[in-house]
Amino acid sequence: MTTTVAQVTRFLETLAPLAYQESYDNAGLLVGDPQAPVRGILVALDATEAVVDEALARGCNLVVAHHPIMFSGLKKLTGRNYVERTVLKAIQYGVGLYAIHTNLDNVLDGVNAHLAARLGLQNPQILAPKRGILKKLTVFVPIANAEALLQALAQAGAGQIGNYSHCSFAVVGQGTFKPNAQANPHLGQANVLEQVTETRLEVVLPAYAEGAVLAAMRQAHPYEEVAYFLHELANENQTVGAGLVGYLPEPVTEGEFLQYLKNQLQLAVVRHTPLRGHPVHKVAVCGGSGSFLLPQAVATRADFFVTADYKYHQFFDADNRLVIADVGHYESEIATVDLLIDRLQPAFAHLPVLPTHTNTNPVQYFLG
Repeated sequence: MTTTVAQVTRFLETLAPLAYQESYDNAGLLVGDPQAPVRGILVALDATEAVVDEALARGCNLVVAHHPIMFSGLKKLTGRNYVERTVLKAIQYGVGLYAIHTNLDNVLDGVNAHLAARLGLQNPQILAPKRGILKKLTVFVPIANAEALLQALAQAGAGQIGNYSHCSFAVVGQGTFKPNAQANPHLGQANVLEQVTETRLEVVLPAYAEGAVLAAMRQAHPYEEVAYFLHELANENQTVGAGLVGYLPEPVTEGEFLQYLKNQLQLAVVRHTPLRGHPVHKVAVCGGSGSFLLPQAVATRADFFVTADYKYHQFFDADNRLVIADVGHYESEIATVDLLIDRLQPAFAHLPVLPTHTNTNPVQYFLG
């Protein structure tokens, strides 16, 4: 059974659509032929030169990494730095490089859900839900065809609201139309005004799925000309966005939580703001650089905010409203490898899907 790079990337993009990556990001297939057959997949946090070497040594020709090796355009490929050397080696030896970055951060069951699960957080919710990524489709269809149309729309990705699928609203009314001589009407006759009892069907859809949903609508609709309209919605999408916030099963002291955090994430050290002497129950998390989410963490009345990459002056921003715990970028996201392995292995059971053995953490700690 042959699996192409494109088949693997399409699967990954059902887990984390590229439309959900941040504007500065560079997720997706960065190096490689989409039609190349995949011999094995190596999963890593970073796609470095050492990781490409490891992929070659272990018989893998596709590296799936969380972090993109290229964030901005490359004007030259001369091997003058680690980015160019990695890309050159991947091209030279036919190793594909795929990045699944902020799009995986921003989905409800992505990086932050895995981090929250490692901390045992219950009832996790998106900390900063995204706006402007939803649309509403309104379409008019004969009553007899409404159920089939709804099923087709749901299959294409419409009607999903949180944990609920096939969500819709319908109301019955009278539709009128007069076909001209060139028309081929499903109902009615040329040059005769027709009145039909129709269902006005409304569904919400992710904006990125508009093309697929409209194609499904036209395929399933009986009319030659489909009457419909789309609205852009300002609603927050509660299943897409940055960070998560949830609850520990039981409140603990700050000291107990810091020790628990250290143990669960296997940390050498935790940098944190002054303790407040309050119980810890509600915890906000953001894998990687999360300082931009501090206002949201404070607004939810979280007791702790677990993230990484805090600068000295940014720690002051806690202002005794919560405790910031900086656990390190690598440490907060390395479990993403396990997350991706868990998704890829069942989908491509005929292929080797291997976690990297290479530690790519550029930050080292002297504990002597």
